[in-house]
Amino acid sequence: MTGRQVHRSATIALSALMALVGAALVVEALGGHGGVLSARTLLGALFLAAGAGRLYVEARRGGRA
Repeated sequence: MTGRQVHRSATIALSALMALVGAALVVEALGGHGGVLSARTLLGALFLAAGAGRLYVEARRGGRA
């Protein structure tokens, strides 16, 4: 595996993890530990958007450098 492939794989893995952490924060906040307008909900939504955005950009980029 080349360095570029390792970097791409790590980007995908960390982006997916970031989106999962964001989703977990939102679910936990909406489950009774903060409500819709809590800081945890906002932070979760931002993590989810950042992770999903990075995955989207990586998918659009494909195998290009």
